[in-house]
Amino acid sequence: MASPIVFFDIAGPDDGALRDFYSAVFGWQLDPFGQLKVEVTGPLSGAFRKDPMDKRIYIGVPDVAASLAEVVARGGTIDAPRFEVPGVVVLGLFRDPAGNTMGLVEMDGEKPRIP
Repeated sequence: MASPIVFFDIAGPDDGALRDFYSAVFGWQLDPFGQLKVEVTGPLSGAFRKDPMDKRIYIGVPDVAASLAEVVARGGTIDAPRFEVPGVVVLGLFRDPAGNTMGLVEMDGEKPRIP
């Protein structure tokens, strides 16, 4: 078996504000030990890029436009509004209140929506 991803963190100057943001927008909660427990698809897909962009975590949501509106309402900003990659996926890109670059994938049940 190849080496799996076993942990991630999201950094910023105010971890409490980030905790509140991700809890409000995506329903993420801390376990009794203070760690996030987030559902993942498996196997987790990824890509290598040569552009100068930062790393990005993509979060599956039922409605990208609605989630982006919630991101803005909670102090984040939109990098790219909802857009479709025909035959592939529906995406939206944002920055959390700490400036971390993140992405949204519109889900159709447990699978990405393919336009």
